[in-house]
Amino acid sequence: MAKKKQRQSVKPAVPKEEGNGLFEQLSSDVLAKLKETKKQLVAAEQEKEEERQAQLLFEKKQKEKNKSFEELLDEYGYGGSKF
Repeated sequence: MAKKKQRQSVKPAVPKEEGNGLFEQLSSDVLAKLKETKKQLVAAEQEKEEERQAQLLFEKKQKEKNKSFEELLDEYGYGGSKF
């Protein structure tokens, strides 16, 4: 019969102490900079989305403004009165 090899558990090189996670190791100034950067990125993304929405609204108005008579009849139908 073949002998089974016993596997030894590999322990991490740096011992993990309870309560000393990466979050706790960061200094407060680095953490503040990260939070400020996150706020700036969120604000920039929101601004881009608002600009995109405004551009879409402008394009929609321009398209409506430049419709031909035939396109308007197709869209709204002929609802005129018969004289």
